[in-house]
Amino acid sequence: MINEQRVLDEFLELVKIRCSTHDEREIGDLLTMRLTELGGTVHEDTAGEKLGGNCGNLIADFPASDEAHKDLPTIMLTAHMDCVEPCGNVQPIRENGIIRSDGTTILGGDDKAGVTAILETLRQLREQKLPHGPLQIVFTIAEENGVHGSQNLDTSLLHADFGYTLDTHNHPGCMTFMAPGKNQLHIHIQGKAAHAGVAPETGNNAIIAAGKLLASAPQGRIDEETTCNAGKIIGGSATNVVADTCDIYYESRSRNKAKLDQITQAIVDHFTEGAKATGCQITADVSPDYGPYELAKDCPAIKLASKAAQKLGFPIKLEESGGGSDANHFNTYGVPTVVLAVGMENCHTKEEYIEEKDLYDAARWALQIVVEGAKLK
Repeated sequence: MINEQRVLDEFLELVKIRCSTHDEREIGDLLTMRLTELGGTVHEDTAGEKLGGNCGNLIADFPASDEAHKDLPTIMLTAHMDCVEPCGNVQPIRENGIIRSDGTTILGGDDKAGVTAILETLRQLREQKLPHGPLQIVFTIAEENGVHGSQNLDTSLLHADFGYTLDTHNHPGCMTFMAPGKNQLHIHIQGKAAHAGVAPETGNNAIIAAGKLLASAPQGRIDEETTCNAGKIIGGSATNVVADTCDIYYESRSRNKAKLDQITQAIVDHFTEGAKATGCQITADVSPDYGPYELAKDCPAIKLASKAAQKLGFPIKLEESGGGSDANHFNTYGVPTVVLAVGMENCHTKEEYIEEKDLYDAARWALQIVVEGAKLK
C-alpha cells in the first residue's frame, strides 16, 4: 500500500540535507512546500527565534477526507527535523538491504526515517483517496539538544486528540509508552586564585573541591527508573594559577516525578552542604528539560497503533524508555503521544544504519494507523 521506491528516493534525498540543530531552515522550507502541496495548512511558530535558530516548528493541519469523517478524533504524527553532528555532506550507501553512511558522518535516519514515513502516509491518503479523520503533522526543531523545539512549541496551534512521535530504534511494531523526565543541573564552585608557584597556600583550588565532592556524589543508576550523570566539568584558567572556579554540569532522569525531584534535590544538597568543608562558595541551579510520562497500555493511542500493527503482521512490543523525546512535551501539553519505532540503529554515531525493510514498514505502520483511525466512532 506504499510506494517503496518513492520512500527510498525521498529518504536518500532528505539525509543529504544538512540540518544541524538551530539551522533547520533548508529542510524546513522543503517540508513546508511539500506539506502545502499535499493539502495542508502550515503554520511556523516562533520557537526558532526564541532559541536563536533560523527556523520554527512546523504545524500542519489536514482536514478529514469528507464530511462523514470530520468529527473523528484528530490524530497527530510528529518527527523532528534536526540531526546530531556531523550531518553535512552525508553520502548514503545501500548494501544488502541496509542503508548507512560512508563512515565519515551520521546517516540521519534519526529522524529522517520518521519524516519520510509521514510524508508517504500523506501521499497515499491523497492518491488513493482513503477515508481519514482530521490530522495534525508536527515537524519540530532543536530536538537533539534537549527537545527544546517542542518545549517552545506554540501550543495554541495544537489541537490533536492523541498522537505518535516516529522517533526511536527497533522494528516497527515496537512502541514506547513510558519515558523519564530530565533536569539539568549547573554546579558552580567559587574558590580563590593564587600564583601556583609563588603562593599556592594562599589560594583555594575549586577543581580540587569539585573532585572531593564528586567522589561521593550521586552518580549512575539509582534504581530501575532513575539515573543521574555528571557529564561535563570546566575549571581553572592556567597551570600556574590556583583554579578559582569550577563548573560541573549534571543531569538527573526518572520515569517517576517524585523520584526525579528527589534525586535532583539530593545532588543540590550534596554540593551545597559540602561547601563548608571545602571552604568554597557553591551554588546549584536546576533547569527542567521535560517531565516524565506514562500512558495506560489500553489508551486509545496504543490500542489504535496495536490494531494497525496487527493488521500488518508486525510483532507488537511495548517498551519503557530511558531517554526523552518530543513525546514528553506533547504528553505534558495534554496530547497523549506514543513513540513509534522506525528502524534507526546506532543513532548519534557514524555507524548509524537502517534496514530498508524497516524504512518501508514504518511508512506502512503510520499509514495503517490513520486508515484504522477512520473506523473510530
